[in-house]
Amino acid sequence: MTDSHRPSGAYPMAPSHDDGSYDHGSHDDGSYGTAPYVGGEAGYPPPPAHQPEVPAHAWPAPAPQPFPAADAAEPVRRVKRPFALLAAVAIAAAAIGGGTATLIGELADGGTNGSGSGVVNGTTVSQSSAGTVSGVAAAVSPAIVEIGATSSAGDATGSGVVITADGEIVTNNHVISGASEIEVTLSTGRTYTADVVGTDADKDLALIKLQGASGLKTASLGDSSSVKVGDQVVAIGSPEGLTGTVTSGIVSALDRDVTVAKDEEQGQEQQQQGGQNWPFEFGGQQFNGDTGSSKTTYKALQTDASLNPGNSGGALINMNGEIIGINSAMYSPSSAGASGSSAAGSVGLGFAIPIDTVKADLDSLRAGAGS
Repeated sequence: MTDSHRPSGAYPMAPSHDDGSYDHGSHDDGSYGTAPYVGGEAGYPPPPAHQPEVPAHAWPAPAPQPFPAADAAEPVRRVKRPFALLAAVAIAAAAIGGGTATLIGELADGGTNGSGSGVVNGTTVSQSSAGTVSGVAAAVSPAIVEIGATSSAGDATGSGVVITADGEIVTNNHVISGASEIEVTLSTGRTYTADVVGTDADKDLALIKLQGASGLKTASLGDSSSVKVGDQVVAIGSPEGLTGTVTSGIVSALDRDVTVAKDEEQGQEQQQQGGQNWPFEFGGQQFNGDTGSSKTTYKALQTDASLNPGNSGGALINMNGEIIGINSAMYSPSSAGASGSSAAGSVGLGFAIPIDTVKADLDSLRAGAGS
């Protein structure tokens, strides 16, 4: 109600004993009646001319008094805050989606499901790094060893692949051929003495076993029959004594007829001549030296992954972390008569014995064939 323009005290008020009754007389001009209140001493005078006309039969109704602004707004805020909070939570939950549900489920059951191991079945390559060179290297490197062989011809260095937890290792025959002592160094740096279990010079394969080993990290043997030209591969070995060296490339050809020497003395001598590679033949031509009269031919996988002296016996691995070949030979531009170490190193022509050949020969090697 707006403020009145009447001066304060301009009109007499009804006595305290007034029972609220007054004259309801009607007037044509709409002015208040002139009859005095019951028991009153004076009549209520008419309002000034500038005031709006009010019916004589009723007092002007007082305007409703609003709640204070703070009181009116408070209930609104109390209603809106929970609603806004619930809306924000709903939006966040929708954005996060299944991840939130999974997390809540794991917290609810205490994480007993055990399904989040992050390991690909049948391999040791984690799901987060499957298909990457770093993932393969991290998973398989612990199963690749460096082999040092001592013979009458001198010392030779090669590589090997651990296939059993108690220390069975597959390598090339030419790595340990004629050795009187074999020392094996794991990726951890621990060394073992090894004995020859069996050899197959025709396939350039050998099986050795560590003395007193247990709980070793083992490699997973794959399927070389499913390998295709263009498949990405990783090679791990100890070229020039550099333990655990990792290179990568592709399979560049299948079923290469590679010919290598079988003579143990020739093999050891070639490995000592300034880092020369094991001599091999292909297509009627000799590479890296004379293979001699005692030689053998096998079908090999060809790869452009870099191989160097010392990679022999190491692993060629697919991107699932499975061994698909045992590295055995490589082409180097330097010749057998060149002085000093190999001039150019790897030029992307490396060869590996298919792992299916190895698996087919394991029983014979374990039986001591050739030893």
